[in-house]
Amino acid sequence: MGTPKPALLSDPEITIALATLPEWSHQGTTLTRTVRAPDFLAGIEWVRKIAAAAEAADHHPDIDIRWRTLHFTLSTHSAGGITAKDTALAHSIDQIVG
Repeated sequence: MGTPKPALLSDPEITIALATLPEWSHQGTTLTRTVRAPDFLAGIEWVRKIAAAAEAADHHPDIDIRWRTLHFTLSTHSAGGITAKDTALAHSIDQIVG
């Protein structure tokens, strides 16, 4: 049977979640955030820490690395949009990047 799909968040639930995630934006079926690291190696270290948090949560972001600029995109692909897994990982990312 497999694992049940996580429930999609409604637009009002996403708005409420974003109130606690001020650096994140809602774009279609994703949450996005761009951060700039102090230098390239710091950005790679953030990605390493985020990868560890993502593995622990069994939920993985799309990460685009452009020198010191990191772009994160979160969406629960199996559910077709934003779920509580995405907002939880966004909070974890925020804790890591400060």
